[in-house]
Amino acid sequence: MSTVEVPTIGQVVDTDRYPLEEPGGPAWNSIVARTRKELRETGCSVLPDFVRPAGRAALRDEGAAIAPHAHYDVETVNAYNIDVATPLPDGHPGRITVERGNAFVPRDRIPAEHIVHRLYTDAGFQRFVAECFGLPRVHELGDPLAGLCLNVVAPGMEHPWHFDTNEFTVSMLTQEADEGGVFEYCPGIRSAADENFDDVRAVLTGHGGRLVRRLALRPGDLQLFKGRYSLHRVSPVAGRTARHSAIFAYSERPGVMGSVARTRQLFGRVLPEHLAAEGRAVRVDALLD
Repeated sequence: MSTVEVPTIGQVVDTDRYPLEEPGGPAWNSIVARTRKELRETGCSVLPDFVRPAGRAALRDEGAAIAPHAHYDVETVNAYNIDVATPLPDGHPGRITVERGNAFVPRDRIPAEHIVHRLYTDAGFQRFVAECFGLPRVHELGDPLAGLCLNVVAPGMEHPWHFDTNEFTVSMLTQEADEGGVFEYCPGIRSAADENFDDVRAVLTGHGGRLVRRLALRPGDLQLFKGRYSLHRVSPVAGRTARHSAIFAYSERPGVMGSVARTRQLFGRVLPEHLAAEGRAVRVDALLD
């Protein structure tokens, strides 16, 4: 009985450009320094062609195989992911609502042998991510659903303007849409001390174009992003092909779990682990979401 050989991380990642196995080496230090500079200046850094050309077809095929497991739920949301019925003053950007139609495949539906799953758990990759964000180390989420997921934006849908609940995010486009599906963001539009509602409202109402940057990501590109303070979205997808991206969720501390409400919103279900952890979350700031 024959078995299919699973390529190593070194065969998947272009280690000539991104030497994950040579921490502290000249090439490693150069990439880390450049990435830190971009994150400091714009809150975003893209490492193009992180995955070798031969691995990009596998990324696409693996994503397509699990996409049917995505939880789809078109709902009315705001940029802060808080209840749209929350009492807010007139003119508050949280009163501006849109339909969110993107979907998520949770970690427990992503096979361990898939490229994105092996990357997520790889110690060398985690060390590289931590170095790029200037952290001593990063931890996989304790959340069995949200730690790693595949974001699916089907034609006619979008991932509307929002802020992340965590300070940093790592993602990788695995399948391009035929049209649209552009990543747009407003670097540092708010801070831990200032919500800056005026500029947020301007972007949400279509009057803040000067604040918006756009990225043309390609499959296999690795994106490092500080989404807690940067409003961002994926523009509406058109054509016949969905946009797929893997989201590698890490934390500075171990055991982080998603809230019951947010988990149910994203995945349509919660597990005993979420119920047990409810109420123990520690916030990093006093921002709205």
